[in-house]
Amino acid sequence: MGLMVALTWGMGIVFAKAAIDYFPPMLLMAIRSTLTALVLIWFVKLPKGSLGTIFLISAVSGTAQFCLTLTGLQHVDASAAALLMQLEVPFLVLLGVLLLGERPGLQKWFGIALTFLGALFIAGEPRFSGAWFYILLLIGGCVAWAMGQLMVRKLKGIDGITVAGWVAIFAAPQLFAMSAAFETNQIEAIRSAGWVVWAAVIYLSIGMTVAGYGMWYTLLRRHEVGTVAPFLLLMPVFSVFGGVVFLGETLTFTTVAGGAIIVLGVYFTMRRHALRTLTAQAQPPAALTRPAFRY
Repeated sequence: MGLMVALTWGMGIVFAKAAIDYFPPMLLMAIRSTLTALVLIWFVKLPKGSLGTIFLISAVSGTAQFCLTLTGLQHVDASAAALLMQLEVPFLVLLGVLLLGERPGLQKWFGIALTFLGALFIAGEPRFSGAWFYILLLIGGCVAWAMGQLMVRKLKGIDGITVAGWVAIFAAPQLFAMSAAFETNQIEAIRSAGWVVWAAVIYLSIGMTVAGYGMWYTLLRRHEVGTVAPFLLLMPVFSVFGGVVFLGETLTFTTVAGGAIIVLGVYFTMRRHALRTLTAQAQPPAALTRPAFRY
């Protein structure tokens, strides 16, 4: 089940990369959030007293993150993007230092340094020489995700599915508005999309969010966080594999080396009690907090 979670989430970026060849990215995420909301709305409770906070979370880790990440993904290989998106972990730790006064140990600082070193390896590839702006958008999406996680940590007594459901409910109209303001040809894209494109959209909304988190919550209820969290390190492995096999992307030595450094850095950053900070995103209802669902 742990492998299936990593596979389900890791392949999400591959499906997203394929879908944005047909859908404008903001429209794609608006439809994805709508489908997720329609599935989860029947199973979530009204979080009285927390709707305002969840709305802000949806704007940051839903709308802002999706817009930045998907726009950057249009111009960067799915495999490279999946590796760069692992910067979410060190940004989460850094924002905890800046905003919450947390004090990570030397091991975590070493892990953070490794992740940024690996990101520089990938971003420095000649084929990405004209894509720095889009790489910065991907990194901005990582910052938005991390900011959203810190906001969710302040929520009390709300389970993960409820947060995921209400974030999707709030994010859908925001994303439709962003698409209307900044994108074009939405109606034409919807009309011309084939069944493969719609299958990718359904996978992003139901496969990643509903099935993926269903398995993840089951694991967390049966095992310690430290036992299951290392499976998250396999997510970029599946993303890279999917990019090569299904999208025809080419791996270079620089991408492999940079990706290995990033994954190693994330491992050092996640070790010990850092695992609790990172994987609070999927704790069952009895846990302290639960960050918004991953992209």
